[in-house]
Amino acid sequence: MNTELFSKVDNYISSLLAVEDEALKNTIASLNNNRIPQQSISPNQGKFLQVLIKACNAKNALELGTLGGYSTIWIARALAEDGKVITLEFDEHHAKVAQENIDNAGLSHKVEIMVGKALDILPSLIADQIAPFDFIFIDADKPPYAKYFEFALKLARKGTIIVCDNVIREGKVLDKNSDDEKVKGVQILNEMLSENNKVTSIILQTVGVKEYDGMVVAVVN
Repeated sequence: MNTELFSKVDNYISSLLAVEDEALKNTIASLNNNRIPQQSISPNQGKFLQVLIKACNAKNALELGTLGGYSTIWIARALAEDGKVITLEFDEHHAKVAQENIDNAGLSHKVEIMVGKALDILPSLIADQIAPFDFIFIDADKPPYAKYFEFALKLARKGTIIVCDNVIREGKVLDKNSDDEKVKGVQILNEMLSENNKVTSIILQTVGVKEYDGMVVAVVN
């Protein structure tokens, strides 16, 4: 793969259509400063989420996997002024850094970080009748991806857009004998979607500064 070319084209696109402001740049810098892995989405992927959010006229969004708040900022900015993002993060340290970045971006009024295991929090969102969400972004630990998606469906409405990141894993999903738990997790999701009539879905291959991967994009029927 010509990764150098992919990165150059990715940077070309972002320089035109997905320019990072200081809040986004500072969020990326904060990860290094706080020893958090650089696993955020790219600027172009952030803008892609914004396009989808605008397409479904989303007001309420749910995110699984906050990390440092980079994707959260992209999502929150695309919502209506009275919109809200609930974002779930397992790691307390990550959540603390993310809150600082969200505050610095002036988005505290739009974002609520809930700390804990997503599989524990999601049932409570259902029980508390927080749903429906108009847009759901799943970018958390990969082994339970199919379970996350099933919860997402319970928290969605007709027309809700659900996006799942990192589902191609540099082509490793083709290895049916993989013993990588992350690969297995996304394989289960991808295969489940092939038989799921509750959504209309596709997997988009992605290349660029984040190298080679893919995203599920699904619309609830």
